[in-house]
Amino acid sequence: MLTSPLSRKRNINPTFYKSLLLIFVESMDMKTALITGATSGIGLATARLLSQNNFALVLCGRNTEKLAELKQELSEVVPVETLDFDVRDQDLVKQKIGSLKEAPFHEIDVLINNAGNAHGLDPIDKGSVEDWDAMMDINVKGLLYVSHAIIPQMRERKSGHVINIGSTAGKEVYPNGNVYCGSKHAVDAITTGMRLDLNPYGIRVGAVNPGLVETSFSEVRFKGDTQRAEKVYQGYKALQPQDVADVILFAVTRPPHVNIADLTVMCTAQASSVVLNKKA
Repeated sequence: MLTSPLSRKRNINPTFYKSLLLIFVESMDMKTALITGATSGIGLATARLLSQNNFALVLCGRNTEKLAELKQELSEVVPVETLDFDVRDQDLVKQKIGSLKEAPFHEIDVLINNAGNAHGLDPIDKGSVEDWDAMMDINVKGLLYVSHAIIPQMRERKSGHVINIGSTAGKEVYPNGNVYCGSKHAVDAITTGMRLDLNPYGIRVGAVNPGLVETSFSEVRFKGDTQRAEKVYQGYKALQPQDVADVILFAVTRPPHVNIADLTVMCTAQASSVVLNKKA
């Protein structure tokens, strides 16, 4: 087994280290994955799992402190680069991704569009326009901005893999879910459109659609109301971020002729967006 030079980085001349790193990456036939929303929840679990499975990582998020901590943690195992940007900022997305010039980060083999969130749970006539804008800008436009910055290099190489993290909310609409469900239905349609458009170039495109996952999702949705958020996950065993990361790993490690085009995963207690077997 080839030992990673990464754990000895502090004792190596920087120029020699870069050469050694490139040799290591080539020897291990290492692929590079870029993950948005990498500092928490599904994104964080996926970053850790991919690092254990020989993927170099480009980790993206808004929290620079958490990105730095994650880079320190995972760079002991695989090459890691971090990019701090808000997916809503098209120019910054393009600038940051365009700054990836050195191997193994200059060619993205796997793009995992994970950044997304929900804001509010109100009837359409009582919803907040600011909440609507945030959901559409992050869940839909942010996904498009990042994809637009990366897909051209995949098309040029005629190789690549895009995984969009959707939701069961993109498969059925639930009461008061209006705009969030709409944003995830858009992700579902965009994923299909990507797959059709990129098929001639051998680029795989798929979606992983989780149901209820126990993350900070509900706390964000309910704007810091932790008691209300905690009730969402009481009385049953929700999916954990690691469960979804396992599914993502499965999808991105299939042979080149296999594409997991659309996969929905729910906890056993969940039968649909509105049917949940909760115990008292």
